[in-house]
Amino acid sequence: MKLAVFVSDYRMTVDTLDRLSPEKMGIILVQNGVYHATLKENGTPSSLLNKSAEFYALKEDLETRGLDASKVDSKVKVIAMGDVVDLIFNDYEKTAWI
Repeated sequence: MKLAVFVSDYRMTVDTLDRLSPEKMGIILVQNGVYHATLKENGTPSSLLNKSAEFYALKEDLETRGLDASKVDSKVKVIAMGDVVDLIFNDYEKTAWI
């Protein structure tokens, strides 16, 4: 199964993601979840970015929070809302929101 997971919170544990085992996973950072793409704690990136997945951050949510897309971790691709729709319909069979 190919699974797209929307992450909308910054303060979350990765326990739920650890229990998922799709053949392909895309993590789409939205709302406050975009902080995973830009903030570092004690000099290290978010542990979420250690997952085996493709990472995306919604450009509009970065801009709303005053975050600079050029500061996004290199593992994360910045995408627009139209790109999210394309991912859901073309690249992933199922979606989840955590």
